[in-house]
Amino acid sequence: MSMADQPSKRFEEGMATRRSVLGNAHVDRASGLMTEFDRPFQELITEAAWGHVWSRPTWTKRERSMVTIALLAALGHHDEVAMHVRATANTGATREDITEAMLHVAIYAGVPAANTAIKIVKQVFEQMDAETASTEERNG
Repeated sequence: MSMADQPSKRFEEGMATRRSVLGNAHVDRASGLMTEFDRPFQELITEAAWGHVWSRPTWTKRERSMVTIALLAALGHHDEVAMHVRATANTGATREDITEAMLHVAIYAGVPAANTAIKIVKQVFEQMDAETASTEERNG
């Protein structure tokens, strides 16, 4: 499917799910950086990851979030770990959930993988806390 064509129902569903998980700002930024070179990739992940997998009703977004973070940590995909930890603000996965996911990573994928991911998670939580404090300070 080319975005110039009419988007498929799966693409539209995937885009809605992607926005609900990652937030409009992130998706708009990614879309704004898209070129003809990576357009097919963006279409693929929107339909396959977000439309086919994340949009399935069997698991909640919270459950998918925990599994995704654990898998990304186990595979050493650090930028993606950070992105999906930030997305927990939208998925309902708690910090305790992420702690449990990191324990699973340590046992099933190795302590070094978990150790690196935990450092990333802590940095993201610090950034999120700082952003929340700044917003609260501005609002009242």
